[in-house]
Amino acid sequence: MRAAVNFLTGNHIINVALITFTVAQVLKVVILLIVYKKLDFRRLLGSGGMPSSHSATVCAMAASVGKLYGMESGHFAIAAITAAVVMFDASNVRRAAGEQAKILNFIMGNWGHQKPEFVAKELKELLGHTPFEVFVGAALGIALGVIL
Repeated sequence: MRAAVNFLTGNHIINVALITFTVAQVLKVVILLIVYKKLDFRRLLGSGGMPSSHSATVCAMAASVGKLYGMESGHFAIAAITAAVVMFDASNVRRAAGEQAKILNFIMGNWGHQKPEFVAKELKELLGHTPFEVFVGAALGIALGVIL
């Protein structure tokens, strides 16, 4: 299986992370299609949604580092702490920014006839993840990190 994964960049850990990110992004399109009967290929490049591709990617990286170098290695410690920071950011900071964008978009949409000139377009609201989306992304990443 390892030889099949190494064709992208020549670095096994980067390849596992890239494959996992791609799988997570494709799953976003599939889940949106199944749940909402809506086909939206923009989700392939967008952030937010189920599962968290950020969580999946960093957990795949950490799992493959742990598998290759051992769970007690400094390499794994760096990867695991990085994964924890990214997942915290995805479920807290970025999610809060998305909630603020919803409120600002509502205010600007109900501003009246004259919107201020500085509003060129709506703010992006789907930035972060719910804790469940982060958990599912992490589980996907760990699974693919260990399997690949």
